[in-house]
Amino acid sequence: MRTRFIAMMATVASIAAATPALARDLTVVGFGGATQDAMRETLFKPYEKKAGAKLLEESYTGGIAKVKAMVETGTTTWDVVQMDENEMILACDQGLLEPFDWKTLPNAADIIAPAKSDCGVGAFVWSEILAYDGDKTSGVTSWADFWDVKKWPGKRGLRKQARMTLEIGLLADGVKPEEIYKVLATKEGQDRAFAKLDEIKPYIQWWESGAQPTEWLASGEVVMTSTYNGRVIAANHEGKNFKMSWTNQLYAMDFWAIPKGGNTEKAFDLVNYMTSPAPQKAFAEKIVYGVTNAKATADISAEIAPQLPTAEQNMAGALALSTPFWVDHEEEIQQRFNRWVAQ
Repeated sequence: MRTRFIAMMATVASIAAATPALARDLTVVGFGGATQDAMRETLFKPYEKKAGAKLLEESYTGGIAKVKAMVETGTTTWDVVQMDENEMILACDQGLLEPFDWKTLPNAADIIAPAKSDCGVGAFVWSEILAYDGDKTSGVTSWADFWDVKKWPGKRGLRKQARMTLEIGLLADGVKPEEIYKVLATKEGQDRAFAKLDEIKPYIQWWESGAQPTEWLASGEVVMTSTYNGRVIAANHEGKNFKMSWTNQLYAMDFWAIPKGGNTEKAFDLVNYMTSPAPQKAFAEKIVYGVTNAKATADISAEIAPQLPTAEQNMAGALALSTPFWVDHEEEIQQRFNRWVAQ
């Protein structure tokens, strides 16, 4: 009898160990800050009410290291993760993410084509723009102005990564958006981008989290900065008077991805909900990022629509971040960038 009882308990324990996801609440992971605050209000809490189940949250600063460690050790506790497109593709190529079957997903017909990936769905379209404090600075209209430290003295904020920073350098140097990646694909083009950054290197204050640029504008630590459009609008909702230049904005898409080994069925249910029209509309109107569900576009208010990165007037001269370029070249260029920053 005792032997059978021990065997039975061992079987129960092994089943529980093999299916840890079944014993816990669904966990969604974002990049934190104002964006995740908006997600909580417009996506996460409404989903909890709809599903009648608790939704846990975590935040991170990107990268695939933690997802890789979880999946490879069978300890996945992140069920839905916000990811940059290039990192989502890398994780997908390494077999870390659940595949998306676009023939069966409920919202498939309404999701715009660029938002459909093998291992993820576009969460929203964001933009990196030039911003400054309208109470302290005026007349800034372009990345070329960003480089003019005589007319506008003071520190400049740039993201501490090669991706998008080198593009900004080339845009400031007069390269047309449609030529950026052709130029950047050559050693001469990369040299040109670094040479342009050399011109203002003493004035650069490097940011690593999305919250830092607007915090630094508010404190006066920087006179202008690259930052995300949604962060600027969120700050202005709190009483700031930050201005944006849409000239040569750099835009891209963040994705929802599902790591293998988690609450897969519930994770897909959450993702389907977050990419349906009503939640997408609510999110866009809260933080003003572009939507990926076509049906949501028509419902966005006339006040908000012109502020979206995807608004027609804001797309003039815009640069679409080339994920294929950075998937192929990021490791080598980032290593050179790290050495340059450290010099």
